[in-house]
Amino acid sequence: MNRFAELLDRLAYEPGRNAKLRLITDYFRATPDPDRGYALAAMTGALSFRNAKPALLRALIAERTDPQLFALSYDYVGDLSETIALMWPAEPGANHSPTLSEVVEAITQAGKAAMPGLIARHLDALDEVGRWAFLKLITGALRIGASARLAKSAVAALGTLAPDDIELAWHGLAPPYEGLFAWAEGRGPKPETGDPTPFRPVMLAHALEESDLAAISPETHAAEWKWDGIRVQAVGATVDGLPVLRLYSRTGEDIAAAFPDLVEALHFEGAVDGELLVRREGSIENFNALQQRLNRKSVTPKLVADYPAHIRAYDILADGEEDLRHLPFGERRRRLQEFVARVGSPRLDLSPIVAFASGEDLAAARADPAAGGAGADADAVEGLMLKRHDSPYVPGRPKGLWYKWKREPFRIDAVLMYAQRGHGKRSSFYSDYTFGVWSGDELVPVGKAYFGFTDEELKDIDRFVRNNTVNRFGPVREVVHGADAGLVVEVAFEGLARSTRHKSGVAMRFPRLARLRWDKPPREADRIETLRAMLDRAAATPEIETALPGD
Repeated sequence: MNRFAELLDRLAYEPGRNAKLRLITDYFRATPDPDRGYALAAMTGALSFRNAKPALLRALIAERTDPQLFALSYDYVGDLSETIALMWPAEPGANHSPTLSEVVEAITQAGKAAMPGLIARHLDALDEVGRWAFLKLITGALRIGASARLAKSAVAALGTLAPDDIELAWHGLAPPYEGLFAWAEGRGPKPETGDPTPFRPVMLAHALEESDLAAISPETHAAEWKWDGIRVQAVGATVDGLPVLRLYSRTGEDIAAAFPDLVEALHFEGAVDGELLVRREGSIENFNALQQRLNRKSVTPKLVADYPAHIRAYDILADGEEDLRHLPFGERRRRLQEFVARVGSPRLDLSPIVAFASGEDLAAARADPAAGGAGADADAVEGLMLKRHDSPYVPGRPKGLWYKWKREPFRIDAVLMYAQRGHGKRSSFYSDYTFGVWSGDELVPVGKAYFGFTDEELKDIDRFVRNNTVNRFGPVREVVHGADAGLVVEVAFEGLARSTRHKSGVAMRFPRLARLRWDKPPREADRIETLRAMLDRAAATPEIETALPGD
């Protein structure tokens, strides 16, 4: 465990991708099975421990330290795991220092009653860095500045495989991945899962830069609408004579249980890539309608009837057992059109191609989807997708094949009201911000943001928060926010919805800080009437204005 902790500690302070890759690869090369397999699982988010809760950790540290001292320390440090790791009374030699595999297997198998004693024994046995890594691991808060893709690339670097080879074999494998490591090192065959409905790693797009637009033409690229839903992969097969349908999110999570209406309606053999949406009375609804169906533990008949799920397909990955990913996009598009017609379900349709002759045509369609051919579905559009006709379907985000060109975000000026410490490398900074706009003579919160600013701007805001705190609520600070004193921030956001849970009556979607307005007095920030006017201009429903970002 201490060796894994050392790796995480070094990764947290290493800014370069290639250096991170070398660190992880060297760790995999020097660490035996099954420890390196569990490390890979931890770095790719494949581990979870249901009985290791933050409340349990708070109770354990409360038994060993002064609660008031812990509260003060936690407020200063801003991260629960780091605070406990620093304050835990060291007992060198108290227990055998566990390996990573011993930790994972013990925590996985332990019942709720045994968990406190087990965690305490491990904390006694580990050093300070080991305690921090252990707590991050078991609470699911492992943020190390290295992506799952990078960890899989490190496995590929153990031999002659490419990162895409690992990605394509990944789904369906389970920790500690001994067969995967044997294949990567040339000691064994490619691991096979035998899953009749496997997930295929998704292909992603780069944001279109202004310089890229000149190379886009009808001869080289196809244009599609970028729909306001969530990316899904629908994979169907016949198993033991019965139809099976899996609905995978872009990360490979099967969400089919939340959409029984689609499972019942779609019967096919193959794999389709598309957008999960809600379609009512012949037209596609915006994201607010789909949101009623997401993250539901139970799905009622009324919910299904009120918000019928739909898949708008834009690519085909397999037709029956035939893998089509190597084909150029133009050929896959033809096969997809035939496939959708053959399935013949009202719950599955084809995402239309956007006709254009020039970059000006694309810009016009992006600015006004209704006039550009989206028609009644225009409010469910958040931009354009541009795909090379000759592009194969490959995992990850290959440069130059697919582009996304989102519509411009909405912007308002708001006033910073509250700030909270961040996590991981930001745990020493106040980096999570709540901001508001004027309603009469008072400010009402309308959103929270924790990105969009540079490292230097983060330091400036953190300094402002510390020097202008007027109240404290645990890890949250209230900062001065009056008509003549406070910090105005320009907020960019992708959507706006009416909300009964917020005092302002509105809620933003994906807000971020676009600019710090040190030059502007708070009295000149926007008013709630500005946001309500945005809602009133929504064409389809009074609930939401625009779209969800993402691929």
